[in-house]
Amino acid sequence: MKIIIANWKMNKTGDSAKEFFTEFASLNKNSNTVIICPPFTLLHLTKDKGFHLGAQNMHQAEKGAFTGEISATQLKDAGVKYVLIGHSERRIIFGETCETVNKKNLQCLLHELIPVVCIGETLEERESGQTNEVLTKQLSIAFNSFSSETITPIVAYEPVWAIGTGKVATLEQISETHQFIRDRLQFHFGNAEKGGSGDRISVLYGGSVTDQNAQEIMSIPNVDGVLVGGASLDAKKFATIVNTQPQI
Repeated sequence: MKIIIANWKMNKTGDSAKEFFTEFASLNKNSNTVIICPPFTLLHLTKDKGFHLGAQNMHQAEKGAFTGEISATQLKDAGVKYVLIGHSERRIIFGETCETVNKKNLQCLLHELIPVVCIGETLEERESGQTNEVLTKQLSIAFNSFSSETITPIVAYEPVWAIGTGKVATLEQISETHQFIRDRLQFHFGNAEKGGSGDRISVLYGGSVTDQNAQEIMSIPNVDGVLVGGASLDAKKFATIVNTQPQI
């Protein structure tokens, strides 16, 4: 079973969301775990539609004078189970740091929300051979003081240069990077043989995933699912991804 996450970003209204749900329900034939992360205004419409409910972001504080933000408590009250943390757009456009990601992760831990921690390198970092260094730093800081024995997080590898650009990392690049991430998680949290939980953490790929390339990507070892952006807005395309059977 794979984990398929739809990140609708700042798209859809109530009417278009209802149309999506109606069409998708008639096309969904698979038992994969499906998580929908709609805009906050559509959380109530997404709840109880047969999906797991996710949020695209949350603030790192418990509560307070943070106009325009939303807290872990409020998300949980709305029925949310999963939260995207540290998406590349949050890091690049809104200036979120690895330390901010860590604070948000600890809030998830406190309120028993499952963080989907997004990590990834820029094109410049990839071309200069810094990918592993960047990912190590992002993972180490993100999970500082985080106990995966209480909440098992999800990690989404999203190479920044492959998001919304139409570019996709090669299958070899994805395989090598996911293996590296798996090794780092086992180093940080320990593996099953040593009583650790690093093996249990799902590692997803997110970077211009479409209905055309999803099967190849999800057939790669250590790819436990995908984080889908643009293609998740189209019910037919998203259903094709959800219904995909990885090649063994």
